[in-house]
Amino acid sequence: MGLTGYAWAAMQGLVNGLTVADVIENDPGEMPADGARDILLVGMDSRTDAQGNPLSEEMLAKLRAGASDGELNTDTLIFVHVPNDGSKAVAISLPRDSYVDIPGFGEHKINSAYARGKAAARTELQEQGVTDPKQLEVDSNQEGAKTLIKTVENLTGSTIDNFASVNLLGFYDITNAIGGVDVCLNEPVDEVKSGAKFDAGPQSISGVDALAFVRQRHELPRSDLDRVVRQQVFMAGLARKVLSAGTLADPAKLNDLIGAIQKSVVVNQGWDLIGFAQQMQGLTGGQIEFRTIPVVDPAYDTPEDGEAVQVDPDEVRDFVQGLAGPPPEEKDKAPAPPPEETTVDVLNASGIEGLAGSVSESLTAEGYLPGEVGNATSRSSTIVQVPEGQEAAGEKVAGSIGGVEVETDPSVPAGHVRVLLAPDYTPPEESSGAEGVAGSEVQEQAAPQQPPEEEEPPITAQGVPCVN
Repeated sequence: MGLTGYAWAAMQGLVNGLTVADVIENDPGEMPADGARDILLVGMDSRTDAQGNPLSEEMLAKLRAGASDGELNTDTLIFVHVPNDGSKAVAISLPRDSYVDIPGFGEHKINSAYARGKAAARTELQEQGVTDPKQLEVDSNQEGAKTLIKTVENLTGSTIDNFASVNLLGFYDITNAIGGVDVCLNEPVDEVKSGAKFDAGPQSISGVDALAFVRQRHELPRSDLDRVVRQQVFMAGLARKVLSAGTLADPAKLNDLIGAIQKSVVVNQGWDLIGFAQQMQGLTGGQIEFRTIPVVDPAYDTPEDGEAVQVDPDEVRDFVQGLAGPPPEEKDKAPAPPPEETTVDVLNASGIEGLAGSVSESLTAEGYLPGEVGNATSRSSTIVQVPEGQEAAGEKVAGSIGGVEVETDPSVPAGHVRVLLAPDYTPPEESSGAEGVAGSEVQEQAAPQQPPEEEEPPITAQGVPCVN
């Protein structure tokens, strides 16, 4: 009873002392409506604590961080998917150099999304007359986090429910507080830039050594991809250590852990951490799985950002949704009815004579019921419109006419699909030919690349695998 009371008081103290940021636009309620909580975990190379206070020169030297170069990058990005029943957690790493679209800034490395959003917000705040350094730091960081969250949502196809970030100091303090993390290396390492100096085989690391372990990328066979694996095995070890009774039942360790978290961790405003901890209480090491998004080219030469990791957004979304489960709109979507139960209205908004009639005839030949054929107000893009809840039927028709966008429209009668043809419409036989040519060009360009490596089994928080 005494231990339970102490643990409750400790958790209350942790939550009350945390730094929070208003970075989640949707309702951060206890149970996400889609059946699972999606969390973005971020490791920052910040030279300040969570409250915006600069670290001392002595601490910077100890962390081997050096002076800031003016950029605030996110060295570690992990997307965590946890079902509402707390039965399992899947953590998906996003390599820091992944070349992606950053909303409002174009294509760049994903680790610059936070910095770009922060810099733009800081300039705007200064123009509004804000001069307090601490306020500028905290408020601009908040906007940087929002930019990063939007970038990850676009890349993964999932909505981020919660956000947590930890800086260099926090990582150092947390690993010391829990008494170190067990890791294992295939070979000894002595790398100057990160300060990583380790023997081969199993060992326990904390503090400065732990920071060097997860930050090293030079002299690793696969550079940043091997660093991602390092981070995964470390996070797995950290989870294993925290979930053990040795940490949570030790008042001294728990106090140290809470103090470290309060100094250097930022979470989104409104996150019920005590409820989340209760939800996760039955989790064991084997139920925590670590993966990495698929990569097209780990040494992609970008137009202006140097070498980056090339990823295919469609492939990434399919991968994430395959592990995390489909978003709610896909779960609730009615299956497509057979063609003989769907009436297709085809309207010509292109000005090309006879186009609607020929498309209607081709769809009728596939078994669809012929509907209205006529003209519509001119438009620039071809679209398929359906009633609410009948998107699957629209997607099936869209695939038959060459693959166009589908949208819901309340004016479309139930059981009908409306096709609006614009000047950009290309019949399927022509588009397939064009795709064939484009596809051959892509194959020619991709030919020099090495064949993809066989997928490795996921890392879990059970056992200590040896890594590069």
